Amino acid sequence: MQYPDLAAYLDRLKEAPPKAPVCLIMAEDEVEIASTLSHHLAAGFGTVILLTPPEIGLPEGFEDRVHHAPHDVFAEAALPRAVNRLNAALPAGTWVYYCYNAEYLFIPFGESRNVREMLAFHTEERRSAMLTYVIDLYAADLGRFGNAVSLEDAHMDRSGYYAQARKDADRNWEPKERQLDFHGGLRWRFEEHIPFNRRKIDRISIFRTAPDLRLRPDFTFSEEEYNTYACPWHHNLTATVCSFRTAKALRTNPGSRFDIATFHWHNSVRFGWNSQQLMDLGLMEPGQWF
Repeated sequence: MQYPDLAAYLDRLKEAPPKAPVCLIMAEDEVEIASTLSHHLAAGFGTVILLTPPEIGLPEGFEDRVHHAPHDVFAEAALPRAVNRLNAALPAGTWVYYCYNAEYLFIPFGESRNVREMLAFHTEERRSAMLTYVIDLYAADLGRFGNAVSLEDAHMDRSGYYAQARKDADRNWEPKERQLDFHGGLRWRFEEHIPFNRRKIDRISIFRTAPDLRLRPDFTFSEEEYNTYACPWHHNLTATVCSFRTAKALRTNPGSRFDIATFHWHNSVRFGWNSQQLMDLGLMEPGQWF
């Protein structure tokens, strides 16, 4: 369904709340919009919303399954601001996931279980948000795939990920409880091309709406418990967002394009498009969900 802008869609929610869980996708260009939509529809989301620049339309075949609105996707903190507007419009307690185009959510055991089942379990564990790791995907052959995007030639780093304590500026820079800053992938290997405040790969991509809740530009929330990787008593589920976005940006930006001949290195491995590979590499945690 088509809307003139995001505000028009949000006005509609006052009379007809969407089927949960809700997936919000912000497309910055035309790359892999259709595959991104298909992936998340198949994952089990009840409602999928697509925001695009005005000149980019909804791909054919999705007219009856996706809510589409033109949006200023290049504004400062465009995605967090859109998420905050959606949070304010939805009933409290609605599960929401957000991402960009050419990003694909993977959950533990995703080949046999869907997002609705996972969030039902996560709710029973009294959790209101879920940590996701944004894992960089990239084409191995940049000669064939100049923008580094290829579903068939997708590769990822199998190692090189690490975590650091997240410090609390309001408490004499003491470490925050159950919060870490995660690093790795292309943002680590090519850090000279990445601004310091954009090198983290952790993102609280899945959350339950709540009054006055705010998503910050660094993809953490104003409610600190939302930013934790686990509850105090045991490990919780985490998920993975497999993303071509960083590779695409490094190949599009003139400041980095001509400095990078390949993203492939000795720790590259072909991406298998399955959850087991990600769990085997320790890139998402099934917690107690067996």
